[in-house]
Parts: sequence; C-alpha cells; structure tokens
Amino acid sequence: MRDPARGRFLLISLVQIGALVGACLGLVLAARAEETLGKVVGIALVIAALWVLGVVPRALARRWRSEQ
Repeated sequence: MRDPARGRFLLISLVQIGALVGACLGLVLAARAEETLGKVVGIALVIAALWVLGVVPRALARRWRSEQ
C-alpha cells in the first residue's frame, strides 16, 4: 500500500525547489537588467518566491496534519 505522506512530502519539496528557482531567476534578472523596470520585476520575483518559500509549505503541512 502506498503511503499518502510520501506524495505530500514530494509536493512540499517541489514547491520549495520551485520557489528557490524563482528566487534565483529573479536575482539574475535584477542583476542583469539595465533599466529600472527590469530591476523592479526581478526584485518583485525574488520577494514573491521568498513568500512562497515561507508560507506555502507550512500551509500545506497544516492542511494535511493528522487528527491524533
């Protein structure tokens, strides 16, 4: 029988990896942008990725918490 916790752990890990990739992409975009709009978009992407990294895994874990 397959354990449902394995899939949940995988999903939380994928969310964290995706957020880290987004943060790195935002850093690269902000560093290489020559105009202000590109820097603002890069910084906004970093902030959004850090928010996802901090909030979404906790929310998923809280939602999936067992009632013991």
